[in-house]
Amino acid sequence: MNWCQVMSTVVAVICALLIGCSAAKGPPENVLNVVTADIQAGIEKHIEEQMKLGEGYFRIPFENQELYLKLVRVHTEYLANLAPQKHFACVDLASTDGDVYDVDFFLSGDPGRMTVTETTVHKTNGQPLYVWEQKDDKTWHRLPADNATPDLLGVVKERDWFEFFYRVTLPEINDSGHMWIPFPVTDQYQTIEVQYIEAPVDQKILEDRKYGNKIFYMVLGPENSGETIEICYRVERLEKGVYEDKTGDPQDYLQPNRLVPRNEEFSKVAEEVVAGKLGSLARARALYDHTIDRMRYMKYGNGWGKGDAVYACDTRTGNCTDFHSYFIALSRAVGIPARFAIGASIPSERNEGGIDGYHCWAEFYSNGKWWPTDISEGDKCSVLSTYYFGHHPANRVEFSRGRDLVVEPGPASGPINFLAYPVLEIGGETARADVKFSFNRLPSRPF
Repeated sequence: MNWCQVMSTVVAVICALLIGCSAAKGPPENVLNVVTADIQAGIEKHIEEQMKLGEGYFRIPFENQELYLKLVRVHTEYLANLAPQKHFACVDLASTDGDVYDVDFFLSGDPGRMTVTETTVHKTNGQPLYVWEQKDDKTWHRLPADNATPDLLGVVKERDWFEFFYRVTLPEINDSGHMWIPFPVTDQYQTIEVQYIEAPVDQKILEDRKYGNKIFYMVLGPENSGETIEICYRVERLEKGVYEDKTGDPQDYLQPNRLVPRNEEFSKVAEEVVAGKLGSLARARALYDHTIDRMRYMKYGNGWGKGDAVYACDTRTGNCTDFHSYFIALSRAVGIPARFAIGASIPSERNEGGIDGYHCWAEFYSNGKWWPTDISEGDKCSVLSTYYFGHHPANRVEFSRGRDLVVEPGPASGPINFLAYPVLEIGGETARADVKFSFNRLPSRPF
């Protein structure tokens, strides 16, 4: 891949914790009047003005061409004050052909009068062109992605310790409400300790019938409108390699799910991919490489993010749920048990701040052992594609495992597709709550 091109510009930022597309520590006292909403307003105003000048498009030079882009979203969790009158924003913009560009912006000025001083493309369809490295003097510098160490590319080896904060802000509730939130559990690779639960109502702990996931269940009412729920966990996580798991029957993971079917189309594709490959391990690797080659990472458009294997097969695009659902469907089609898990990936290049939503991964069964894989991350960074075939790094936490989760009481909509963000129903209808993840890395074992 040519995405690891050299970026010559080196920027030193006066901030204790800034990364490209990652949060900084709180601002100094003399800029406390600048809040993230001000930065968001400033960057959105800039993009709006530039789109007017660009006849409806945000135009930016990139690799000897000019991109014509539309706004997808501002990463509100990563807006940051860097210094007096200096700010950072990270924005997703999409081209007319569906490519998504993660763009870093540096701004200067006071609220209502901010100007953009630097604009650079950080990622294309999730693939980084550069990473950020913090020096001993607490300044941050750009580093070419092809010169980056694994920790700067998202990998913490051996083990990691951190506090994880799961925060939910409830919408308006005008009827009886019910909510299901994942409750991560201790297993052989992670130790979970609940530090506190701040919630306006009591919680009941449910367990799904098939996979043994634990789930917080809450009953809500109109009086809970706009209230927040925050759960803090202390986590010790080990790097995950190929392992034995005596619980359950691997053959159960040959069965289809609602959005991961077994059909002729997947059988045809899978058989073509594994033709001539001997043994389940070689066949799984062929399917892994095929998924990377075929799929394009894209969090844009209609249908992505549901873990719909048919959608992934047809569009050849999607996020981590789509990548892994497609891989799982292909694996099962040729008799390789494969399963789905979801949680959050903890940034490796900084020690606190916001997290950009959930992340999911897969495992397949070969020669008596489960093989961890992370195909979307392997796709983003080719130098780690071999690592992610057989490993999951220590800097992550698993919320739940499996698809089509059945609990009692359960949602009116039926089995839960997968559980990372809360499932919320108001008056029997699906509703949405605002969810934010954050973390604080710990220097040593917290237990």
